[in-house]
Amino acid sequence: MESDYQLDQEPNHTSSSIGFISAKSKIIISISIVAIFLIALLIIILVVSLENEETPAELDHSEFVILTEIIPDIVTELRYYSTYNFVGARIDGYEEPVAILTKKAAEKLKNVSKFMDENGYRIKVWDCYRPKSAVDHFLRWSEDESDDKMKDIFYPHLTKKEVYKKGFVASNSSHSKGSTVDLTLINKTTGADIDFGGCFDYFGNLSHTNYTGIEQIFQDRRQFLKQIMEENDFENLPEEWWHYTLKDQQFPNTYFNFPVNATLIKQGN
Repeated sequence: MESDYQLDQEPNHTSSSIGFISAKSKIIISISIVAIFLIALLIIILVVSLENEETPAELDHSEFVILTEIIPDIVTELRYYSTYNFVGARIDGYEEPVAILTKKAAEKLKNVSKFMDENGYRIKVWDCYRPKSAVDHFLRWSEDESDDKMKDIFYPHLTKKEVYKKGFVASNSSHSKGSTVDLTLINKTTGADIDFGGCFDYFGNLSHTNYTGIEQIFQDRRQFLKQIMEENDFENLPEEWWHYTLKDQQFPNTYFNFPVNATLIKQGN
């Protein structure tokens, strides 16, 4: 009887090869699907994280307001937007001549403004919020001894090294926390500045709030301003009669660095 199985018969690999290729394809397809799924998942996670990413604290302007929108009759003369300041140039970070404060400080200053208005005065501000970039500009200026074009007006008796050493220029400023204001008063009827016996940003003892080397009327005016500001929870810097900081300020530990820009503030609110 002839055997059904011939030793010299070629083995049939076709079916087994097809099966092997089919299995391999399934594995590749499965891996591809998993890879696509993982990539899609990573994209979703990235998008969600970007949407939920918090603005760095020093750039968060959501709690700041434009001062003239809170106190419409306040007068602004932003010295660091102009060139009439101790540097003699517009200061970095001051993109617009707009006064900006934290909401809390602005509301407190509104109470001061109301009192002053009832007594024949208006508030004029020289500076409010000051970005960290502006403070850095001051530091660079203090290191350049050759630039002294404003010396005769603002620091006639000091070298720039002394300006820094005495603290008139420092590496940080309370203004950058958003609740400090440099201000004076004007006559409500005539619009004339009230003379306090010394100019803004004069670097010397003449600027001290309790300086006694000036006429009594100027001493009295400084004390009057100090009293009203303190009654409304502001604290004076003794070396500068114009400088006041809200005692319970909103951001005591943050030095902000967003630019002085009205559009930016409006968008944030």
